[in-house]
Amino acid sequence: MIPVILSGGSGTRLWPLSRAQYPKQFLPLVSGHTMIQETLLRMNGVADLQPPIAVCNEDHRFMMAEQLWEIGSKPAAIILEPVGKNTAPAVAMAALCAASEDDILLILPADHVISNTAAFHSAIVQAEKLAQQDLLVTFGVVATEPETGYGYIKADKTQLGDGFKVAAFVEKPDQATAQRYIETGGYFWNSGMFAFKAGCFLHELEKFNPQMLKVCREALAAAKVDLDFTRLDKDIFLTCPSDSIDYAVMEKTDKAAVIPLDAGWNDVGSWSALWDVTGKDAVGNAIKGDVLTIDTSNSYIHSSSKLVAVIGVQDLVVVETDDAVMVAAKDRVQDVKAIVDQLKALNRDEAHVHRKVYRPWGHYDLVDAGDRHHTKRIVVKPGAKLSVQKHHHRAEHWVVVKGTAWVHKDGEEIMVTENESIYIPVGVVHSLENPGVIPLEMVEVQSGSYLGEDDIVRYQDNYGRI
Repeated sequence: MIPVILSGGSGTRLWPLSRAQYPKQFLPLVSGHTMIQETLLRMNGVADLQPPIAVCNEDHRFMMAEQLWEIGSKPAAIILEPVGKNTAPAVAMAALCAASEDDILLILPADHVISNTAAFHSAIVQAEKLAQQDLLVTFGVVATEPETGYGYIKADKTQLGDGFKVAAFVEKPDQATAQRYIETGGYFWNSGMFAFKAGCFLHELEKFNPQMLKVCREALAAAKVDLDFTRLDKDIFLTCPSDSIDYAVMEKTDKAAVIPLDAGWNDVGSWSALWDVTGKDAVGNAIKGDVLTIDTSNSYIHSSSKLVAVIGVQDLVVVETDDAVMVAAKDRVQDVKAIVDQLKALNRDEAHVHRKVYRPWGHYDLVDAGDRHHTKRIVVKPGAKLSVQKHHHRAEHWVVVKGTAWVHKDGEEIMVTENESIYIPVGVVHSLENPGVIPLEMVEVQSGSYLGEDDIVRYQDNYGRI
């Protein structure tokens, strides 16, 4: 069995923590591990697992690789999508990368919480048995309330081991319909997790959407492989139809089966859902970070960088980051997406990136910004190197605070140590690397007429960036 980690979501309903360039699956929301790491770590104990296949946005490749490395996971492949095309093409790519058509793929979205690992493992064992019989298995979460935010799976009365044939996939219902599903029984929440043989899925996809499979084959055949990454051909993949695995295959096939899953599942699709799965104090507050409360109850309060004080409120969500504060009634958190849409319409960076921006070599934090100057705190990982580059409109002044910098400047090679500085004039070709064994920390002051991140001419880069 091969775990397939799907990491294509943007998590806009968890703004301002989740951003397009740093979505929720890369964040440690419910434990000390990120959600991607939790997805793989909860597989420990499942027998005969093969190395995972991960599918993610090309922009997230280094975060994916580093987070897998941190937990000692060596992926069989990290497939990079140049654009998002929903789950069906992502699963097709993973199936095409499997060593054998008889390999069973365990499809796992990277942003779920499952509190009862033992029950989850038991469901996986049952799903594997059905997958061996050439069935396409989905995991149906035992519904505990008339939830309108999930799609539903209606089970047929025909029993298959510990599962059932699927009678129908049902769209997200209104409140009355969801209540009827609960009272009637036989309906499960659609978890978006699946298990099936790679060859069986490809056969059904070819039957119901041959154009999608054709484009996927061509994009993979033209892909470039470097390091752990499989870079799909962008021009070809852009022509791929966009569809979910449910619409493309599962709703049409006669091979669909459902395994009931009662394991404390939550897709953490909103701040209220995160409040549900987070530990709380005696009055129902879920608190993260530097927070003080007085007469406050049943609220989710998250501080990333500042003291947050909350007085005399109930049922609120308060989230603070370096560059934004979001306050919402807990029953209105689904509307956070509308704020993100406004930010995008206004072309504001807060929709896409944090003040702290992660790069394959480390990260930088924009501490101060004016019309003609930016001040950044830069951290470069041991052994990492920034690209060989120049800027047409800005000069840079670097001060080393901790560690050692090896600077290449207009043909010179200069060692800069703690409490020393170096100046890079406009138009000078330069690069920076950390030759040491500890992180290099610097303060960078940029000055010039234009300070956008696109004022970079790269001559050479270790990470495949243009």
